[in-house]
Amino acid sequence: MQINFEKYNDSELCAFLCKGNADAERAFAELYRRHSPRIYAYCRRFLGNPQEAKDVFQEAFVRFYQSTKQENRDFTNVPGFLLTITRNLCFNSKRKERDEICFEDYMYYESDDRNEKEELLNLIKMALEVIPDEYRDIFILREYNELSYLEIAELTKTSISNVKVKIHRAKQKIREILQPYLKEKLFDDSKNYYEKPL
Repeated sequence: MQINFEKYNDSELCAFLCKGNADAERAFAELYRRHSPRIYAYCRRFLGNPQEAKDVFQEAFVRFYQSTKQENRDFTNVPGFLLTITRNLCFNSKRKERDEICFEDYMYYESDDRNEKEELLNLIKMALEVIPDEYRDIFILREYNELSYLEIAELTKTSISNVKVKIHRAKQKIREILQPYLKEKLFDDSKNYYEKPL
């Protein structure tokens, strides 16, 4: 009789992984199904480059799978653990790269028919490419992954006030970058300009 892995929580699926049999493979497939969209989206937004994002994304799941073999590993928060692995890999990848990002690469639009919101999202994406990693990371976690200030503070091992300051500074930096392109106020709390930018 085949097991229905969808009914198990993350911790229970991780327990299957430790067995290293066919059930382990199916348990991993279920964990991948649940968490891969969010992890890939983070990689894509943080790194910008699709191929680099794909490489880091795959490496994150390889490391996660390897970590399940370690004894006494606590898997009560699999999404948080996966995001921690992914963030570390993204920062490492950025440190290796450190090439200058050319604005002109992001200024080409395929069509002049884009509506205002889509154009704004493209401009925000461009700005995210050039702000410092520490601000980009926290901005993405808050605006795209929709983590609370407390969740971000725990994930980044910092204080809630520090998280709020960095988010504020990230928005300031994005405003400064986009100021030549925008006539109206960019960040209006009554609107959500951040949804689905990719």
